[in-house]
Amino acid sequence: MAEILLKVQGLKVAYGGIQAVKGLDLEVREGELVTLIGSNGAGKTTTMKAITGSLPLVDGEIAYLGRSIRGRGAWDLVKDGLAMVPEGRGVFTRMTITENLLMGAYLRSDKAAISQDMDRMFALFPRLKERRDQLAGTMSGGEQQMLAMGRALMSRPRVLLLDEPSMGLSPIMVDKIFEVVKDVHAQGVTVLLVEQNASRALGLADRGYVMESGLLTMDGPARDLLVDPRVRAAYLGE
Repeated sequence: MAEILLKVQGLKVAYGGIQAVKGLDLEVREGELVTLIGSNGAGKTTTMKAITGSLPLVDGEIAYLGRSIRGRGAWDLVKDGLAMVPEGRGVFTRMTITENLLMGAYLRSDKAAISQDMDRMFALFPRLKERRDQLAGTMSGGEQQMLAMGRALMSRPRVLLLDEPSMGLSPIMVDKIFEVVKDVHAQGVTVLLVEQNASRALGLADRGYVMESGLLTMDGPARDLLVDPRVRAAYLGE
């Protein structure tokens, strides 16, 4: 069985007097694409922020590569191969596309390989290549999502965390984003995907977790969750 790269046990997170995550257990094995689905306010983004150190834990443990990462920030985890594309993209709006991508490789010193990866990002996202000198803040939401994903991939992550990558995008752009997620996973990157589009996420994933009101209510192979009547009624509009 593949190595567990990311393991979350008993995770509890609270802010503003609200306990948003109430004891979550989750694991991601090497080579998997795992999705965490749920409605707005379920606690999905809070979970991702806790994993990457953006929110403090009330209780629980988070291990990456078999070692605790509790209290470490996202900036510190990138060098160990754990990178996140946050909800809302978070691009550097006053920097160009090229400069944003280079920020993803900030901790690297292998200039030749960085150049190769830049070419790979432009092949993956041709629109970014066309506009490589454009300021990121002048791009559409879909283009910014591509850029945020490209920037994270420039760090050469072992595990890529994606938080709501399709949110607010046009159907055509949603198709493109999921196509890229599929390609990235096929190239050997382990992925944890938080996504409201349950049908698309489960259709792509190996395994899935369902989150409601801060708790995990279901988990299992994605293909099984996709046909489960409870999931279909709650998240697929049936």
